[in-house]
Amino acid sequence: MEGIPHPIPRTVEEVFSDFRGRRAGLIKALTNDVQKFYQLCDPEKENLCLYGLPNETWEVNLPVEEVPPELPEPALGINFARDGMQEKDWLSLVAVHSDSWLLAVAFYFGARFGFGKNESRGVTVNAAFRVSFSKKSSCAGGFGLVTDAPKFGE
Repeated sequence: MEGIPHPIPRTVEEVFSDFRGRRAGLIKALTNDVQKFYQLCDPEKENLCLYGLPNETWEVNLPVEEVPPELPEPALGINFARDGMQEKDWLSLVAVHSDSWLLAVAFYFGARFGFGKNESRGVTVNAAFRVSFSKKSSCAGGFGLVTDAPKFGE
């Protein structure tokens, strides 16, 4: 993934839309497209990352060469552990790291653009996510979908 190929979100609503799109892409990789994802994560290749993209797609690619990267980076080297673990355990590990990465990207955008300059940025972004998550339990992360973990709100 080279830099940020998509429009940069500048409002809380745009950040949440970006989050939902990236989340949908990651879930596709870990569920519907799992065989393709598994094959792309060849342990013989270099350090690979799973990227969820705002347009609800995903890609397995090398990390960006830019240091420091424009966005927080997803877990590096997801392909190395693939053959040393049970497939379900490996998918769970990738999923939990992907969930953490999604939140890191969302909060990066929130901090960078100073939402609610008259208020605390963290409170503004946190409140937006709390309201959105409480209204839509379907926004649970990928980890809950690839494991037997309880769903959000259960």
